Parts: sequence; C-alpha cells; structure tokens
Amino acid sequence: MLLIATLTCDFLSAFDLSAVSTTLPTIVNQLNGTDFIWAGSAYPLAATALIPLCGGLVSIFGRKPVLLFSVILFAAGSAICGAAHNLNMLIAGRTVQGLGSGGCLATTEIIYADLSSILNAHSATGPIVGGALAHGNVWRWLFYLNLPISGVALALIIYFYRVPSPKFSFREKVAKMDWIGAIIVVGGSASLTLALTWGGIQFAWSAPQTLVPLIVGIVALIAFFFVERFVSAEPIIPWSVVNNRTSLSGYLGTGVHGIVSFGAIYYLPVYFQSVKGASPVRSGVDILAMVCFIAPSCIGVGISVEISRRYRPQNYIGWALTIAGFGILTLLDDNSSKARYVCSQFVLGIGLGIIWIATQFPILAPLPYSNNAHALAFFTFVRCMTQNWGIAIGGAILQNQLQAKLPSALIDSLPSGAAFAYSLIPAIKDLSPPLLQDEVRHAFADSLKLIWETMAGISGLGLLSCLLMKEVDMRTDVDEQWALEGKEKKPAVEGEA
Repeated sequence: MLLIATLTCDFLSAFDLSAVSTTLPTIVNQLNGTDFIWAGSAYPLAATALIPLCGGLVSIFGRKPVLLFSVILFAAGSAICGAAHNLNMLIAGRTVQGLGSGGCLATTEIIYADLSSILNAHSATGPIVGGALAHGNVWRWLFYLNLPISGVALALIIYFYRVPSPKFSFREKVAKMDWIGAIIVVGGSASLTLALTWGGIQFAWSAPQTLVPLIVGIVALIAFFFVERFVSAEPIIPWSVVNNRTSLSGYLGTGVHGIVSFGAIYYLPVYFQSVKGASPVRSGVDILAMVCFIAPSCIGVGISVEISRRYRPQNYIGWALTIAGFGILTLLDDNSSKARYVCSQFVLGIGLGIIWIATQFPILAPLPYSNNAHALAFFTFVRCMTQNWGIAIGGAILQNQLQAKLPSALIDSLPSGAAFAYSLIPAIKDLSPPLLQDEVRHAFADSLKLIWETMAGISGLGLLSCLLMKEVDMRTDVDEQWALEGKEKKPAVEGEA
C-alpha cells in the first residue's frame, strides 16, 4: 500500500507533465496569451527550486512530513490552474504545482531507495486525456482531476507510511539546513533559465537583459559548489556525492537526458498540431508511439541490470538509440505520411526510456548509505533543471526560425516581440488564402527539424559521458534506518557494497 501511495504521487507529476504538453496551444489561445514558454517552463523551474532542499529536508524533518506538504502544494497549484482566467494566473498556478511536484519526485525517489529497488515510469495516458480535454474546451478539468487523486495520495501516505522521524526540536531542524547554499542554487538556476527563456525572443542574445542573467546564473552555480565544498557545515550536496567519476558520469547523463527528453515531449505535439493539422486529442494519441515505449524500456533496464549486475552497456545502448531516434525525426516534413511520423518515434522512445532509469545505477553504486538521500535529491534536481532548459532551448529555436521563415506580412500581424508560436497554431486552419496555410506549415516543419538536429547533437554529449563511467559492484541490501515501523531492523554497514 505504501508503494501504491508513492506511485500515486509519481503519477500526479508524470500525468501533468505529459498531458499539458498537448494542451498548451489550446490553453494559451483561450487565455489570450502569448508567453507559451513560461506556461511550460514555470512548472519545472519551480520544481527545480525546491528539489535541492529535499535531501536535507527529508533527513532533518523526516520523509513523511515533506511528502505530505508536497502533495498539498501540488493540489493547491492544480486548483489555481483550473480556476485561471488569464495566462498570468495559470503561470502562477503552474509555479505552485511545480513546487509540489519537485517535492514529490525527490522524496519518492528517496523512499524507493530506502525500501527497495522500485522503478517508476511516466504516465502514457496524459497526452490522450489532456488532448481530449483541450479538444472539448474543458481543459480546466485537466487540473481539477488532480484534486481527488491528491486526496487519495494524502490518505494513503498518512495511514500506511509509518516511519520514525528525526528527534530534534523544530529550531534545531531549521538550523541544520544549508540556507545559504539553497538560496545560491535556486537563484542561479532561475537566473540561467530566465536567460534561456528570453534569449532571441523577448531580447537579443547580445542584449544586457539576456547576458546579465546568463552570467549571473553560471557564476552562481559555480559558487554553489564552492560553498558546498568549503563553507557549509551541513551541505545540501555533500562533496562525496560528486567526487568520483562514475557518479559524475551519471549526473552528466541525467542532465543531457533532461534536455533532450523534454525537447521531444514538448515539441512533437507541436509538429502534429501545426504541420499535420491534428487536434489536441489526436496529437495526444500520435505521441503515444514514443511515450508507450518509455515505461517498458525503464522496466527492461532494471531487469537487465538485476540479471547482469552491469549498467554501462545499457547506458551506451540508450544513448545510441536516442541519437538515432532524433536523426529519424529530422526526416519528417509537411508531406510525411501518418505511418512515417508514427513509426519514426519508436527508436527515440526506447532510447529515452533506457536512459530515464539507467543513469541512477552509476550514481548510487559507488556511494555509501548515508549519501543516498542527498544523491537522489541532486539527481532529481539535475533532471528537473535541465528539463526546463530543454523547453527553453526548443522554444528559442522554434521562435527564431519562425521569425525568419514566416511571411513578413504575417509576422507584422502578430504581437511584436512575443513568443507567438503556440498562439499561432490554432489559427493556421483559418489563414487565407490556403497557400498561406501551406507556407506556415512548411515553416513549422523546417523549424522543428532544427530542434531535432540540435537534440541529436546534445544527445552525443550524453554518449560521451559514458566514457567516465566504471562498473562498480552494486549493493543488494537497503538502509534499515528508514524501514517501516514494525519491521525488524538490521544495522546498515556504512559503505557496504
């Protein structure tokens, strides 16, 4: 029942991520907005803000209180999104949702490591349900549906998750947190995301509005690792989590995967809706050709590692398939048949699914028990932060390419300096003359091709990260300190492998 509770929390985050990608064009259009990148980026950016703290929070305050608070935040954000009457309110709700999602994702990963080697997989139903709700102009229920699911998760966690909490006073718990490091890493990642979001869209890449947050973000992230290494008494990310090449390779692979996976999840529906004229529900069905291969690939990796006791081959294979998958997507154009654009997703789905789980093994294998919570919190932080980069990079490419390829008369009729790509998609079918529709669809197809080429190149960096990876014997037991109450506990041996 605890497994069902934690998987319910995972489902909330996974369902929402996959569903919103197919409904964004409709939501942005109905709310009369233009900043589609912020509608997508606010969620993972907020998740990124909370995740670095989770390793310390669950160790100091306990797993259960952090998870309960995270589910409540997610439910509150869902209610705000469902009630949104303009795009700013939607973005605010997505921000609150993201905070809750970040806490859920990081804490459940840590609980899995406490109790067993459970693998979680993302929801394949999200794109269909999201598309159906958008098609019926009832997209608000996409967010309202989260409320009863959150209620179920809360009830299950309260009743079934019985685990001891650290015996400190509240003041002692607060004092143990590395607040300086938290402020630096949250501010740095937010600043870097702002630069990637604004660059080439609201402002030129050479403009101070882009360069200043870009430089501040990079410097802040560098300063964060210095503070964690030499200043903090209770660091968010202990140096031992990243000071070996095998764990470092896993983090690098996780970061690259975050970028390219969300590049695919967010911009494949754009191809279906803008180029092929698919409805939101149709695009949700079409992307299943990729999404449905992710979960089985995750499970297959877990089984193969359990049998072979090795994880390096899976990482190499996953990256090779991912690169090939994006290469296949570059063959798509405005004349591609349904069979081609459906079948072209299979390889990418398998590759992304393999890497989704495969990088966890090299991260944890060299580390002692005491670092599990911090290591997995940092793992989730890296993934969420770079997912946001994937949305921003893809959006910047799409926006800049459309500005160069669309007819000047059409560009002049669109909001100046705004991220107009998503707001333009629902209007394509009404453009006159029909030749203009064909021209716009061709421009979208060419622009998206550059996104796939860019993601293939970035995936190459993931393949190179495997060169740092060594095969390390993996633990087969678990840390009994966080075992459920009522179970017989055996003392864990620090560093046991």
